[in-house]
Amino acid sequence: MNVFDTVKQSVTARQAAEMYGLKIRRNNMVSCPFHNDRTPSMKVDNRFHCFGCGADGDVIDFVSRIFGISSLEAAQKIASDFGISYDVKSAVTKPKKIICRKTDAQIYAEAEQRCFRVLSDYYHLLKKWEIDYAPNIDDETCHPLFVEALQRKTHLEYLLDILVFGEIEEKALLVMEYGKEVASLEERISEFTCPDAEDGTGGSQ
Repeated sequence: MNVFDTVKQSVTARQAAEMYGLKIRRNNMVSCPFHNDRTPSMKVDNRFHCFGCGADGDVIDFVSRIFGISSLEAAQKIASDFGISYDVKSAVTKPKKIICRKTDAQIYAEAEQRCFRVLSDYYHLLKKWEIDYAPNIDDETCHPLFVEALQRKTHLEYLLDILVFGEIEEKALLVMEYGKEVASLEERISEFTCPDAEDGTGGSQ
């Protein structure tokens, strides 16, 4: 049982009142500690009730009001003072898990940020390839990465301009159209930025 049930079944309001210094008469009457009571007007047995101020409740309510503490603190105090054991785990209500669900606006914002980041990384990679793999006069063929840079760099500039300066509708359309390509570009970029990609071909030969 939890502390509340255990205390209520183990201690009466009268026992608590006597424990904390109130003198109770034979007819279970006592001067009410909650108002200026000249004649005993509170009856205390299993529960308590004052016929003068209307204070009423069980043993936990009584101790809570006497010491100005919460119901949980009152129950724990009674258990401690009377040497009562209880299930500690049940004494505190477990907080409910709050599930934070992202709004559509948050989901889109994250998708747009990811799209811009990936396209920007790819654009800078193309610029690097354009310099690093520029053909010499004696080269008969161009390096495939140089060719890729020439073919795609201008288009990447166009896409990034939309993401920076475009209207909301243009950005949303771009993000939607390039969703799958962004994922594949992330993998391609990682091939050339990982430690093994020293030869510029995405891995060791």
